[in-house]
Parts: sequence; structure tokens; C-alpha cells
Amino acid sequence: EVFLTGGGKRLSRTQIWAEMKRLCRAAGVAAGKVFPHNLRHLFARTFYQACQDVVKLADILGHSSIETTRIYLLTTGTEHLRRLERLGLLC
Repeated sequence: EVFLTGGGKRLSRTQIWAEMKRLCRAAGVAAGKVFPHNLRHLFARTFYQACQDVVKLADILGHSSIETTRIYLLTTGTEHLRRLERLGLLC
């Protein structure tokens, strides 16, 4: 388990969701934009950036297909543009 109570018991999805909403309010972030699954995507992208191992990431996420894992790693057009600008490939 990733999230545990102070007593060492597993937090349910509902408990995690409620805590995320509370943190959103405290941080001034729109709660409608934050979901527990977003945290899974953030973990996947961060893990992949650190180790560049999609097979290991698929195993950690419990995916039987690397194609499923690839969905977590897709980048947006804005991200592509930013990379091209950093490389000096745009006029």
C-alpha cells in the first residue's frame, strides 16, 4: 500500500479523495480538477522521467500491456513545442 493511516492501515480511495479535496481547498486549487487517478498519472510520468524504463513502470502500475502504460506517458503539443524551442529548432 502507498497511503496508510497513522495506525498503519490502508487508506481507501474515498479517504484519499477526501484528503486531496481538502488539500485543494487549502492550496486554492480548483477541486474539480483533482482526482486520485491524476496522482497515478503524475507518479507514472515522474517515475519514467527518472528511470526511462517503461517495462518496469508497467510492472509497478500493474499493466499487462506496455501499450496501456504508454497512454500515461503521452505528451501534449505544448510540451513538444517547448522541447523544440529549448533545442533552438524553431524560428
